Amino acid sequence: MRKTNKVFHLAIPCKELDETVDFYQKLGCKLARRYDDRVTFDFFGDQVVCHLSPDSVDENPKMYPRHYGITFLDKGEYDQALALALEESLPFFKEPMVRFKGRQEEHMTFFLIDPANNLLEFKYYHDAAMAY
Repeated sequence: MRKTNKVFHLAIPCKELDETVDFYQKLGCKLARRYDDRVTFDFFGDQVVCHLSPDSVDENPKMYPRHYGITFLDKGEYDQALALALEESLPFFKEPMVRFKGRQEEHMTFFLIDPANNLLEFKYYHDAAMAY
């Protein structure tokens, strides 16, 4: 799947470790390490570290400017992620939608919200050249 030898790393706050592990594992992420103050996941080939910091949780999250996620290059993988989110009853921040309809950058997207109000976007561009 990955065509590089580099792994992107992202550190985010979490308010409770057990619920964080439950959410990300339901999403299909592999738990790599767990300590008393953080958990590390293989997040679709990249590294996400959730640091226990309940005082840093955004109580009123907004899609912009802060979110992260995956841009799928294969529509089937996007569809699988959406199906998994629905099957696991993961909480949606924004239901599936099409953005920039009719334009070259048209893409399908949905947003999930994790237990610490971090927003995750999953998207698929019909034109793969628009992924970057």
